[in-house]
Amino acid sequence: MRSTFVNKPAAWALASTLALAAFSPTASAQAVDEHALLHDSSGMPVMSGAGLCVHTGFGPAPSWTRGCHPRVVATIATAAAAAPASMAAADAAPAYEKVVFDANVLFDSNKSELLPAGRDTLDQFVGKIGGLESQSVMAIGYADRMGTEGANQILSEERVAAVKSYLVGKGVAADRVKTSGWGETRPTTNLSDCKEANNAKNVACMQPDRHVFIEISGTRLAQ
Repeated sequence: MRSTFVNKPAAWALASTLALAAFSPTASAQAVDEHALLHDSSGMPVMSGAGLCVHTGFGPAPSWTRGCHPRVVATIATAAAAAPASMAAADAAPAYEKVVFDANVLFDSNKSELLPAGRDTLDQFVGKIGGLESQSVMAIGYADRMGTEGANQILSEERVAAVKSYLVGKGVAADRVKTSGWGETRPTTNLSDCKEANNAKNVACMQPDRHVFIEISGTRLAQ
């Protein structure tokens, strides 16, 4: 009498494979548990001839789909492929920032010539606006309340013209500098603080009213 020894694990795996092959890939999915899948010595899931994961018999049954976790793997692969492209696009796109610069240039009483301090202020202003993408520079001239309204209007226009001329001399395009004169109509000082009498005290008090205000805004590469 000859005895026949059956390798039980191999027979069980074959039986499991045949049983799994009977299930349709579109059968109702259950929660996937990696401990319910049979793995080989290298840690890889054991697949049936039909391309299905072999179930160990422990834990809840996995989803009977081709492969073990096809959706998860596909999602990870897609994200991994997209990430470098997104990062490269972000690195390639230049970063811009919005900036606003302004300056205030003061003048002597009844004068429209630039003072040394005023030229220094304009030099600093020109240095800041390098590389700025902007449509125009706005410059507005003002005068104090001493003298006639008409004379002060002319004085404010002469002051702003002096500022524009200096900016153009420093390389700013003339058509980018928009000017306006407001005369004595928009004083910086209060009427109660400075009297209108033409004396040294009031001249000094109204110094803030004798000025040209310039402003520019735009975008440039972030620094």
